Amino acid sequence: MENPPAIVDLRPMIPPERHATVFAAIEALAPGARFVLINDHAPIPLLKRIEQTWPGDFDIVFLQDGPDAWQVAITRRAVETP
Repeated sequence: MENPPAIVDLRPMIPPERHATVFAAIEALAPGARFVLINDHAPIPLLKRIEQTWPGDFDIVFLQDGPDAWQVAITRRAVETP
């Protein structure tokens, strides 16, 4: 049975802390692991930065698209073996 994903809720944080918190969660993810990001607005700029910084390393799926909260599952892709 798979463990439930970690939750990273940005809503109570001040804006300067949010990106650093998400990047720390990303760095800690093992291949195949995921976390759910919760925010009070669509985190489009943050998701673009993740793709620019780690191109192709993560699958990103919106679980809830507003209007009061946005939930996004971020999964580190498993390492492919040749």
